[in-house]
Parts: sequence; structure tokens; C-alpha cells
Amino acid sequence: MERLLTLHLTSEGCAAEAMLNGIPVACTPRSGGECLLPVHEFTLTGANRLDLVAACVTPGQESQPQPCTAVKATWARLRLLLVRQGRSPMDDNARQLAEISWAAPRDKSFEAPVTLTSEVDLPINFPRWKWLDAPPISFNASTRRLVVEFLQQMALDLSLGRPDGLIAAAKLRFDELALAYQMAPAQAVQRFRDHLQARFEAKALNVLPPAADEVVLRPILDGHMIEALSPAGTPVLRTQNTPPPHGECTWPMRLAVVEGRIYVLR
Repeated sequence: MERLLTLHLTSEGCAAEAMLNGIPVACTPRSGGECLLPVHEFTLTGANRLDLVAACVTPGQESQPQPCTAVKATWARLRLLLVRQGRSPMDDNARQLAEISWAAPRDKSFEAPVTLTSEVDLPINFPRWKWLDAPPISFNASTRRLVVEFLQQMALDLSLGRPDGLIAAAKLRFDELALAYQMAPAQAVQRFRDHLQARFEAKALNVLPPAADEVVLRPILDGHMIEALSPAGTPVLRTQNTPPPHGECTWPMRLAVVEGRIYVLR
């Protein structure tokens, strides 16, 4: 695969979040920042919807619109690019397919968060992803308990270097990642195993099971999936106190619930 469909999110002076076809895929912190990632597995053949949510307090958490003023440069930009592997999105050969930009008015009140939407038609030929057919989820105490118990077990397994439980729950995800990036499913799974094994051997796989009150369950895809977050809006499964030279590692959890079973679809 020579070129990658790549999402580039940047912001200054505010948090921002990017969504592709109803799935949150990237965010920046309150002070601003940059995020760059390939997005084949979130992309559809034909019409695709991009959403930029700017000036959000904490990505992933619902908040009532509120008046804000910008006392310094405050802006966000979301771009969908076709980039050669190993190249920068700033490369002259990068092809921009869509862009959404927003800037806060200076010395004037505005309502935050700000959501802007754009559609782009892509002449690609991806299969129909399983997350498109996920059934609606009943968001109740029973579902919350089921998801929290699942997340706690996955955290415990990861901390012990045992990937099989997560691999089984994420089989459809691994299969579709392999399709999206033109590799064999076994190769995608083996790369995940090797990554975990290397971190475990380096004592860089300290994953604490989240307490129930530290788990934020966010409905996505109109309630057909759940995203599991920390109160800070980050993936709830993540390494902590990681020794150098290893950085923090996170595992996004975008879940479907089918007949009492949990599937990690993205």
C-alpha cells in the first residue's frame, strides 16, 4: 500500500475532536495540539461524513452549550489527506481530499462547543464494515456493569501479558484492519502479540483495572456502539508509570454489545 488515507487534526488554544462517519477518531487537549493517523478502517465507499468539534471542554463528554470568549488565537483544523507512506502531510505530493477549519472570533462571545460538518465522496472500494450493522445498545445499569467488568478483566489480562482475551473479543477488528491495510489477519494479530510481549518483558505494561466510577461510557453511532473513556476523555485502558524509553500506550475501546457479549469493533 503506497498511499494512506490520513486524518490530520490540529488546534491552538482549545480542545478539538474529529469524527469520521460517526466514530470519534482523534482529539487534542485543551491547550491545543496535533494528531495524525491513518483512517482506512473508519472510511466508507462513496459518501463520508467528517465532523470537527472545536472548543470542547473535554473530548468525549457531553456538555451544554455555553458562551465563551477567546483572548488569544483559538482555532482548529481538520483535514483528510492521501499521503504516501512514510511522508509528512505537509509533503507537496500529499493530496487534500477535504478540510474543515474554524477560528474563534476575537473579542466577541461565541457559543461552545462548535460543531462543523462536511461530506466527501471517496471513489474507494472498502468492504461493508461490521460496525455499520451493530445493533442498538440499551444504556442501563446492567449494560454498564457488563462493560465495566469486561474492561477490568482486559486490563488485568494486559498487565499480566495475556492478550488472548482481548484478541478474541477483537477478532472482527483484527480481520477488518487486515482488509483495510492489505495484510493477513494472522499478521495483524501477531504484530499485536509481539508489541505486548516486548512491553511486558520491558516491564512497561502496567495497566490498572479502572474503578467503576472512573469509566465514562459514551454512546456513539447513534447508540449502536459504546466508547469507553477515562474522566479526562482518554482511552480508559492505558499504561501507567511507564519506564523510559517506553511511552504511554493506550487501547481505544469502541464496543458493540450483542446478546450479552462484548465485541471490540474499533
